[in-house]
Amino acid sequence: MTKNKDLHGFHLSRRAALAAVSAAALLAFAAPAPSFAEDKSIKVGIMAGEEEDIWRVVASEAAKKGLKIETVIFNDYTQPNEALERGEVDANAFQHQPYLDNQIKQHGYHITRVGYTGVWPIGLYTKKYKSVAEIPEGAVIGVPNDPSNEGRALRVLQSEGLIKLKDGTGILATVADVTGNPKKIEIKELDAGIVGRSIDDLDAGVVNTDWALKSGLSPAERIAQEPIADNPYRNFIAVKDDNKDADWVKTLVSSYQNDTVKAEFDKVYKGTGLSAY
Repeated sequence: MTKNKDLHGFHLSRRAALAAVSAAALLAFAAPAPSFAEDKSIKVGIMAGEEEDIWRVVASEAAKKGLKIETVIFNDYTQPNEALERGEVDANAFQHQPYLDNQIKQHGYHITRVGYTGVWPIGLYTKKYKSVAEIPEGAVIGVPNDPSNEGRALRVLQSEGLIKLKDGTGILATVADVTGNPKKIEIKELDAGIVGRSIDDLDAGVVNTDWALKSGLSPAERIAQEPIADNPYRNFIAVKDDNKDADWVKTLVSSYQNDTVKAEFDKVYKGTGLSAY
């Protein structure tokens, strides 16, 4: 009897132990997985100005997910991709696809888009005229001089009937591609950040919307604008090719693409920029 009693107790003890192990396994399975890297830190290159306000909110959202973001501020569009290629930053957020394509063609960068941010429709601004029709013969119109934005600006002028571009001209059009100029307009090529600030000395200027905001131009001074539908100039977050599928990249993108950041975006850009994801 004692032997059977001991055996019965052994069965009970073994059963209890197995139950405890099973319960522990279930709890472990049900518990939320720890952050992919609770102390993961990255550097993100952005442009000086309004983007600093946006990215403070992005950093706050990322911190909730275990990702620490340090922003690195640039004042020149040519610098963020070079810094990313060299590994001085882990990501950047400042450009659209035509610009990156041109940069890759010129420099052989190994950089790819991972998540859209916003779009700033480029527009034709003037302080002298109320409509495109009022722009006189011989007017001087400023356009950005970098390859992607110059082509973008020229397409706006073409859509308004001010010039005609050579058939088959792509998004990297230059003044050399102008085949028709009925008003004999002088197209003045300037740095993208200078066009808006030079508007008093021009009859009109095609200005990137973020630079228009920095230059104090208002939507009331915009007499034409590129279409928003199917716009190829949406800005995005970019990383090195090798990192495109990394967990921290997914966290970075989700930390930008949410309602909290959108609210800050709308507040900062006052309708001149639009969320593009």
